[in-house]
Amino acid sequence: MKKKLISFFKKHPGTAFRSKDIAKKLNITADHEYSSLKACLYKLYEEDFLSRTGKRYKLNNIPTSNSLVGVLEINQAGYGFVVIKNSKSGDIFVSSRNLGTAFHQDTVEVSLFAKQKGKNLEGQITKVIKRSRPEIVGTLQKSKAFYFVRPDDTRVHRDIYVDPENLKKARPGDKIIVGNIQWDNPNLNPEGDILEILGKAGSHDAEITSIAKEFNLPYKFPDNVINEAVAIPEEIQDSDLANREDFRNKVVCTIDPYDAKDFDDALSIEELENGNFSVGVHIADVSNYVKKKSALDKEAFTRGNSVYFVGRVIPMLPEQLSNNICSLVPNKDRLTYSVVAELTARGKLVDYRIVKTVINSKRRFTYEEAQSIIETGKGDYADEVLKLNKLAQTLRKKRLREGSIDFSSVEVKFELDDEGNPLEIIKKEIKDSNMLVEEFMLLANKIVAKHIAVPEKGPVKPFVYRVHDLPDSEKVYDFAKFVKSLGYAFDPNAKSRSNQFQQLMQSVKGTEEETVISELAIRSMAKAIYDVKNIGHYGLGFKHYTHFTSPIRRYSDLIVHRLLDYYNNGNSKLLYSVAQLEEMSEHISDTERSAVEAERLSVKLKQIQYLRGHLGEEFHAVISGITHFGMFVKITDNLAEGLIRLRDLEGDFYVYDEKKYSLIGRSTKKQFRLGDKVQVKLVRVDEDRSELDFIITG
Repeated sequence: MKKKLISFFKKHPGTAFRSKDIAKKLNITADHEYSSLKACLYKLYEEDFLSRTGKRYKLNNIPTSNSLVGVLEINQAGYGFVVIKNSKSGDIFVSSRNLGTAFHQDTVEVSLFAKQKGKNLEGQITKVIKRSRPEIVGTLQKSKAFYFVRPDDTRVHRDIYVDPENLKKARPGDKIIVGNIQWDNPNLNPEGDILEILGKAGSHDAEITSIAKEFNLPYKFPDNVINEAVAIPEEIQDSDLANREDFRNKVVCTIDPYDAKDFDDALSIEELENGNFSVGVHIADVSNYVKKKSALDKEAFTRGNSVYFVGRVIPMLPEQLSNNICSLVPNKDRLTYSVVAELTARGKLVDYRIVKTVINSKRRFTYEEAQSIIETGKGDYADEVLKLNKLAQTLRKKRLREGSIDFSSVEVKFELDDEGNPLEIIKKEIKDSNMLVEEFMLLANKIVAKHIAVPEKGPVKPFVYRVHDLPDSEKVYDFAKFVKSLGYAFDPNAKSRSNQFQQLMQSVKGTEEETVISELAIRSMAKAIYDVKNIGHYGLGFKHYTHFTSPIRRYSDLIVHRLLDYYNNGNSKLLYSVAQLEEMSEHISDTERSAVEAERLSVKLKQIQYLRGHLGEEFHAVISGITHFGMFVKITDNLAEGLIRLRDLEGDFYVYDEKKYSLIGRSTKKQFRLGDKVQVKLVRVDEDRSELDFIITG
């Protein structure tokens, strides 16, 4: 709706309209669409895109001759948009011929054209103010007369020339890092120097390092950080045990993936005389070792989180800590920070305490081992595992009943050979053992957040919450139209949209279109972030939520541990100011986004490597995206995604219908819709550009 209104007013720049006149011109008749129109009009007025006189709205005068400064975002098609911070007139379109010497994500000066066409302001890049990245990763290639680097990131839209005399023993086909980039003339290609040779393109190590470089992820620890980690004693000191509850004689166990190396959470359960259960969620006490403002702390903050690539991890903390001293390995005394909750058999929280503890894990279960106990009732500590599972199922039902949405998106795991090449792609199965652990982590996070947000006495102290805002109404209406086109029920005007999402997720579970619908549902939502303002977590249906349970791999949790301990000890001064926590929250939200994008790319590259041995084979797929140049399909078995180009659709000329999420044949009226099931053949694998091409076979 917002896009429609922006386009409408740009076509009528000097005319004022009432909302009902606009609705008539846009053929809007449904009550919910008219409500959305009025809400969007007011939002555009608040953003100063529109002015208002009485009940009439009109386009604000927008300057057409000023130069503005913003960040350039180039897409795969070669054109871009300059994003102006706090802009009231939208992003500025820049065609490929007007990009000048700017790269993707450079800070640039853009000059607006005097005459504007289309729904976006348009301009050209006149100056590069700041390069987004001093180094670019790519593959060295050779033509007849010269050497050049083809960037891995296709949004870096120009090859970079390299002087043959400065190759530093790099050979064509090597993955390299190029820097000292000079580019002053848009009619010529940029030039640069080879800084580092990562290895042969396609090799596992070169691939991981190149992704890390592309997303500015530090993958080597500085010497001072390593030295600080090595200097920490492995054995627990007597001073560390002061004022800690001792759980070493209790049955405490970990449940993790079979290939996990850092165990930062453990569980215990005891049945009390009153019939209730005492559940301990024991979390590695990283804050005991990583002190504020230490070299370890500064490096962990810079990284923000660990990054999990296929076959390799870039940890937030050196292995001496992440895989050893802090890791809750079996049969070793370990320092922990615990939430000990008293729960009824129906999952009601009766009481809790948040305490420093020491544990000795009696067993390290894989998910598969725990699942076997759940299914057979037999195995080590079966009584404890079965009690935990029964209580977790009760908590889960209660949580979903109270408004939590189950976005259990399907993921894949890879079987790799010794060289890191993918041998098989397997869909991950989410079973009771997985959900058991998740449920108690959610419980602990919720308890900790409420402990701070709703204090027994005194004011609410500064804290870092994990928050998730309400979904955008326009996106929800668009999503509702899409799922209805596939035959599913979804009422965007329902009193509880979260219940609508939950019912939909249940109805699509196990279907071929589950992945597409789940992904689009998540896209209609706001992104979860870290913030000092506690607005609650919409997706989980929690009024109070934070991240407490993974301090080995998330800096957010380390901050929460520090703040919690500081406040519990009765300190009156602030450990961090609100401004500091705001800045830290923004930074770790950014590093989380980078990590997610990098991890997705790692999965995509491994899928492409796997499929290079399956060229010419047919697959069952679901249409996962529709564009004006073709449609994206996702293979049902391994979730790899590729493109069917418009020119490869035979038998008709197909036109893109944005409203119907479809490509429609001009003569036959045949439709290819988002979510449709299709049979496809793999016809091209381009590893350099990370692309798969398919054709329709049925």
